[in-house]
Amino acid sequence: MHTLFQHVSVLLARLLLSLFFLWNGAHIILDWHGQLQALEWQEVGYAVPLLVVEVVCLLVGGLMLVVGFRGRLGALLLIVFLVPDTLVHSDWSWLSALSVPELRAHADEVTHVLKNFALLGALLLVLGFGSGGFSFDLFFTDRKKREK
Repeated sequence: MHTLFQHVSVLLARLLLSLFFLWNGAHIILDWHGQLQALEWQEVGYAVPLLVVEVVCLLVGGLMLVVGFRGRLGALLLIVFLVPDTLVHSDWSWLSALSVPELRAHADEVTHVLKNFALLGALLLVLGFGSGGFSFDLFFTDRKKREK
C-alpha cells in the first residue's frame, strides 16, 4: 500500500519533469522561424516535418506525463525526442579533453549533456514503473480491480 506522501511525491516529480518538455515545446512554437533557421543553418534535412514531430513529442508526451495518462507512452515519446536531440545538438569534443583546464572550457556543454542524461534517467523510471500516484493510469487500474 502506498502512502499519501509517496503519491504526492510522484505527482510532483511528474509535474516538475514535464515542465522542461512543455516549456521547450512552447518555445519552439513561439520561435518557429528561429528554430527553422537554426536547423537549416545546421543543414538538417526535412526541417519542418522534424520540428512538427519534435513539438508533438514534447507537448503530447509532456501532457501525458503531467496527468499520468498512458505515462509510459508519454515517457517514450519524450525519450524519442531527447536521445536524438542530445546526440545531434551536443558538442561532444569535451570527451577528448586531456586536462582540467580543457574540461573547464567545456563546462556548459558537459552540464547540458549531464542534464539530458538526468532527464533520460527520470523518463526511464516512468517507463519502467509507470505514472504512480494521483494519475489517470492508477485511477483506471484501481477501477478495473474494483469492478472484478
